[in-house]
Amino acid sequence: MTEEARQTFNVLFLCTHNSARSVIAEAIMNRLGKGRFRGFSAGSQPRGRVNPFALHLLERLNYDIAAIRSKSWDEFAQPGAPRMDFVFTVCDNAAAETCPVWPGQPMSAHWGVADPSEVRGSDAEIAAAFADTHRMLYQRISIFTNLPIDGLDELSLQRQLEAIGREAAEDVAATG
Repeated sequence: MTEEARQTFNVLFLCTHNSARSVIAEAIMNRLGKGRFRGFSAGSQPRGRVNPFALHLLERLNYDIAAIRSKSWDEFAQPGAPRMDFVFTVCDNAAAETCPVWPGQPMSAHWGVADPSEVRGSDAEIAAAFADTHRMLYQRISIFTNLPIDGLDELSLQRQLEAIGREAAEDVAATG
């Protein structure tokens, strides 16, 4: 398949507050996706502002943050919203919540990551937690964007999506 003929896949990252993990994932997806994947993020109970540590981290790593904002997942369930191909929860709370019905029934998986905004300590300790979150999400998204999506049947792809979250969680447990 030629590069021009490839589909652009829309990927939505969900978290309860859409202020840290999901916005970091959105930025990473838009960088690693290289036009083949387009990242979005939202929350079930958005804070209405992005965590300053998340913004600082993304700016320091030269991500485009112009469109980054905290928003409700309701935006993506409305008529005229981009059709999602994949939906990933990145926090345990969002994974347990009843999500809206997404048009097109996108594939989904849970890729839980500890909330860096819950870390207490010095600014350096909090910044380190955000850097760890970025590293974990970057690793998962890198694996995902390199999957041979066009060559996998739906069941195999679903298994791969679940394995990305499961294996990363096992790695964290083994080193934690």
